Amino acid sequence: MAPYLDHASTAPLHPVAREALLAALDEGWADPARLYRQARRARLLLDAARETVAAALGARPDEVSFTASGTQAAHLAVSGSLLGRSRAGNGLLVSAVEHSCVLHAAERHEAAGGTVVQVPVDHLGRVTPADYSPGPGTALASLQHANHEVGTIQPVAAVAAVLRDHRPDGVGSTDRPGGDEKHTGPVPLHVDAAMSVGRIPVDRRALGADLLTASAHKFGGPAGVGFLVVRTGTRWRSPLPADDREGGRVPGFVNLPAVVAAAATLHARTTEMAAEARELTALVELVRARVPALVPDIDVLGDPDPTGRLPHLVTFSCLYVDGEALLRELDQAGIAVNSGSSCTSSTLAPSHVLVAMGALTHGNVRVSFGRGSTRADAERLLAVLPAAVERVRAATGGAAL
Repeated sequence: MAPYLDHASTAPLHPVAREALLAALDEGWADPARLYRQARRARLLLDAARETVAAALGARPDEVSFTASGTQAAHLAVSGSLLGRSRAGNGLLVSAVEHSCVLHAAERHEAAGGTVVQVPVDHLGRVTPADYSPGPGTALASLQHANHEVGTIQPVAAVAAVLRDHRPDGVGSTDRPGGDEKHTGPVPLHVDAAMSVGRIPVDRRALGADLLTASAHKFGGPAGVGFLVVRTGTRWRSPLPADDREGGRVPGFVNLPAVVAAAATLHARTTEMAAEARELTALVELVRARVPALVPDIDVLGDPDPTGRLPHLVTFSCLYVDGEALLRELDQAGIAVNSGSSCTSSTLAPSHVLVAMGALTHGNVRVSFGRGSTRADAERLLAVLPAAVERVRAATGGAAL
């Protein structure tokens, strides 16, 4: 079987997801907001799914809402928080390596008159917690749990502590009863955990996240289900027209069978991901060690320490190589990988993540293993890669440089 090495984009449907989805299609087709028997059965399924997800993410069931995607969840988290805290200010703190869905929400906020500050990262793609110290008028901070291109895990809990302890006016909120909202309470933190949920333990409370978002298809659940967690007491107001579904946070009728399947998959992942992580870390270490020896002028990116990165993902950049051309070469050899770059032939824009890291932005390849990946898959990639790089370099004249 041809190696599928793009689990970080979309993981194949987990067997538990398939089983739960088929069962829920028969049992969960009715509207859970109604009162008749079939609807009550559907409501029980929805409530059970919410409780399962809440338990897995260290949240209360009433803090969890289901969205149509992880992207929608992130948009609602950012936009809803900024709207809910508009009296506190209009400032937004984001890292320079956030996923595009968060950066697009930031761009929209800025276009509407808000301010956005991008926090820099080091050469591993990691922020310094102190750089998240908010200035006056900061309404929200957003930081990914782990980077989607290089796998670096961020010091989220430390950043949350900085935000929690910071007082813009130097006076604690308890000293200003009835004072201006601009000077009361810590700045809330949104954590995009799309790459980490189902891969490593994620606990909203332990991270100190006020809002947390994720996506089911990243860990083997069905596509079309996102998770939006809003901590009780967090100021948040829907940027969308009012709707009484999902606690007023997400409008419309949820895809209940898909939600049930996503929750069942997440529960299964919590019991199997530790053992899987050990296996996948070994495959990643194999690639990280062998690729530089096999291919000249190549940089392996991200934290070299396995404890500082996701267990299933490795990205490398090849000098004098067009990333899209290399992906095509690997695809023709039956190997499915992704580019760590957003580069396209029309824009030639390098990955904003790699630019922020000061890393080589040429010929980026992101390899991500998952359930069912084997050492033979990694060995197949390592056997094919050198010749593929050589052909791409030869075609562009890079081999002569």
